[in-house]
Amino acid sequence: QVRFVESGGGLVQPGGSLRLSCAAPRAITSVFNPLSVAWFRQAPGGQRELVAGINPVSSTTYADSVKGRFTISRDNSRKRVLLQMNSLKPEDTGLYYCNSVTNGNFQRPSDVWGQGTQVTVSP
Repeated sequence: QVRFVESGGGLVQPGGSLRLSCAAPRAITSVFNPLSVAWFRQAPGGQRELVAGINPVSSTTYADSVKGRFTISRDNSRKRVLLQMNSLKPEDTGLYYCNSVTNGNFQRPSDVWGQGTQVTVSP
């Protein structure tokens, strides 16, 4: 099974910043560039939700709750997707995952998930 590898999470105070990185698994590096990829998060006791997505030509979409604070980008040469998170709030706390999506539909992620990276925003 093919899983992305997430990193960059941590504990940060409100108002702080983090940059998450998502590396494409080796098995799909040859097909990474045409993929749409998204970041998702799951808060404790909550459901997994879309945070931000990016398509092969770097058009982006964001959840309303993160617009203006988060920026998603991709580095096709390194086969990775980044999520720059600024002005973090306690409600941004959660386990962050990245995944490819089916046919460019950010509401249809792949069924296989990585381990995620934990983001905790707390004083």
